[in-house]
Amino acid sequence: MAKGKFERKKVHVNVGTIGHVDHGKTTLTAALTRVCFDVWGTGESRA
Repeated sequence: MAKGKFERKKVHVNVGTIGHVDHGKTTLTAALTRVCFDVWGTGESRA
């Protein structure tokens, strides 16, 4: 039995960060995540 085609319904972004220890990689990632959530929300439909 063939599987159905997977269709992505949410925005998907891969972000890679490279840097030395204690140079703010985690802080930057948290800030980007927060802004994306504030702008686009979770991507789930609201009833």
